Amino acid sequence: MPHKITKTDAEWKNQLSDLAYKVTRKHGTERAFTHDDFPKAPGTFRCVCCGADLFDQADKFDSGTGWPSFTRPMESDAVEESTDKSFFMTRTEVHCARCDAHLGHVFPDGPAPTGMRYCINGVALKFEERG
Repeated sequence: MPHKITKTDAEWKNQLSDLAYKVTRKHGTERAFTHDDFPKAPGTFRCVCCGADLFDQADKFDSGTGWPSFTRPMESDAVEESTDKSFFMTRTEVHCARCDAHLGHVFPDGPAPTGMRYCINGVALKFEERG
């Protein structure tokens, strides 16, 4: 992963929509079933903050949770994980390795081949179709 991207809070707020800022910079969560309307075409899901390649359409699946879900990141170093102990539970948070944007969480209840479910806020992603 290339060098870290850092910006001031004001710069992020100016660049992002209110919801994208709340989710990616303030560790918020969008409501389920409100932002998983991406095309089904082959393509790449990128970080809405810095444009880093995060997930491939081929690894996306319908988890029934209301958030885009993936079995794995495109590259093992595309995302980083940390422990999230908010809301009286312990979860594994997933954030962009390049800009530290909060993306969502990862759970060990996904399908083969990895058994993992990267449950990602749709507003944290932008989709680029492969042509």
